[in-house]
Amino acid sequence: MWFITICTYQRQCLFGEISGGEMQLSKIGEIAESCWQAIPDHFPKVQLDQFVVMPNHLHGIISTADTCRGMALPCPYPTIRPEERRFGKPIAGSLSTIVGSFKSVATKQINLLRKAPGTPAWQRNYYEHIVRNEASLQYLRQYIQNNPLSWQEDQLHPDVPSKW
Repeated sequence: MWFITICTYQRQCLFGEISGGEMQLSKIGEIAESCWQAIPDHFPKVQLDQFVVMPNHLHGIISTADTCRGMALPCPYPTIRPEERRFGKPIAGSLSTIVGSFKSVATKQINLLRKAPGTPAWQRNYYEHIVRNEASLQYLRQYIQNNPLSWQEDQLHPDVPSKW
């Protein structure tokens, strides 16, 4: 399982706003949420866990059914021989392919809505963290659930000075 954070381009608050400790999705936020929920339709071995769409980012926990040599990690090259591996070539079912596909589909739909083809919707990369045990999973689920309540102190809030 992975805990993932994906931020909007320049951390713009595109997805809505927090009101009374709850996320109120904009039309663009509804697109992001819908595309996130559709991931298993396009990647059948992927299961979604807890997630939240925030004003300028998304947190989610995802898992795959594939395991590699008994580890709780997908095989990085499940069907590709070493001599066929190429830098920059997408690997079917990899985390980067899943996130990249989500971002691509969501961006296309978002840009249709805002009539702005070619406009970036997401930061170039994403943050991921392997969920190593049940205690960590429970902590992350709670963090995601409570994220709207702590928005004013969130490091991704536009009014909170960046640590980066």
